[in-house]
Amino acid sequence: MATEKESLRPLPHVAPDTVGGKLRFSLRLAADFQVITVYRDVKRFIPEVKGILLDVGAGELPYKHLITSPEVTYQPLDVQEASAFDYQNLNVILFDGIHIPFDDASVDFFMCTEVLEHVDDPVPLVNEIYRALKPGGRGLVTVPWSARYHYIPYDYLRYTPTKLRQIFERFRRADVQPRGTDVTTIASKIVVVYARLLHGLAGKKPLDSLLSILLAPLLVGAIVVGHLSLLFKIGSTDDPLGYTVWLEK
Repeated sequence: MATEKESLRPLPHVAPDTVGGKLRFSLRLAADFQVITVYRDVKRFIPEVKGILLDVGAGELPYKHLITSPEVTYQPLDVQEASAFDYQNLNVILFDGIHIPFDDASVDFFMCTEVLEHVDDPVPLVNEIYRALKPGGRGLVTVPWSARYHYIPYDYLRYTPTKLRQIFERFRRADVQPRGTDVTTIASKIVVVYARLLHGLAGKKPLDSLLSILLAPLLVGAIVVGHLSLLFKIGSTDDPLGYTVWLEK
């Protein structure tokens, strides 16, 4: 198979545990609407958590800092191949992407953020999560809908609400909620286009340099409109940035 080139690779989603990390995280929460909407839902989820929290596909642990309760035991899980996603984390439990190294009904809560689109067949992994989760245990899963082809070639799927309900049909509750609206999506696309122009600027392309200056007001306007769309639910949820699934076994 021919290697496909990725014109604009996503920035690694790092934890805000250093000065540089805090600055990058703050900038992403200002302009990266995929990250903003996922962060918003994780922040809602974490205060409910007690006991063992399994983070499937934890990467660089970008949400660990939200866990402040001593009643939570955080267990980050990721694959050996995470280096293909620019993640080099020695503080995670490694697994093969399917078989979770936890006993049956031993996990109280789990989360899995922006991972399943990178799993060729999500059903075996979801079944393993279900096996490890205690009866009554709860979880949060986020997936993108309107997102560019990324981490090429390890980007396989986009999920509709119908498909998500099928995948999680074993769970007693699977509440699928959209993240953002089509207005948020448009704002996000404008931000991505501008980021690509800045990437061209780094490559010293004169046309991209000029466009990045001329389009700066459009970028600012798009960011403002994007935040307003989230705040006031402006637009249609039929074409959101992605979906969050709230689960209970």
